[in-house]
Amino acid sequence: MPISDVPIFTMLRTRMHWAQERQRVLAENVANADTPRFRPRDLAPLDFGRAAARPAGLALARTNPAHLGGASGESGVFATQREGHYEIRPAGNAVSLEDEMMKVAANQMDYQAATSLYSRSLALLKTALGKR
Repeated sequence: MPISDVPIFTMLRTRMHWAQERQRVLAENVANADTPRFRPRDLAPLDFGRAAARPAGLALARTNPAHLGGASGESGVFATQREGHYEIRPAGNAVSLEDEMMKVAANQMDYQAATSLYSRSLALLKTALGKR
């Protein structure tokens, strides 16, 4: 059984990919802090309960960008959400650098926790298999 089929590793990898994508979105918010009429975005939180209730299936590999996606309807991109409670400056920009930096710090802690759990789980498997 490959490691990619173990549910805990799949969930941790998904969490790490989500944190990477959220870091990109938050960095975009900070970079556009002075852009007129820019509204900050954020990723919708992950819902592992829904993913756990769905039966696991096989996904087709896209080896070429011109290939069509699968029929499952999942695009592989995380959903973004826009919050409606912004303090808007006269130029129309709604980015609060303090809020964005707090989100970046929390995101970094989440990513470090996921990577730590992933590496410890791998070490535990290696110990169980006698490879250490």
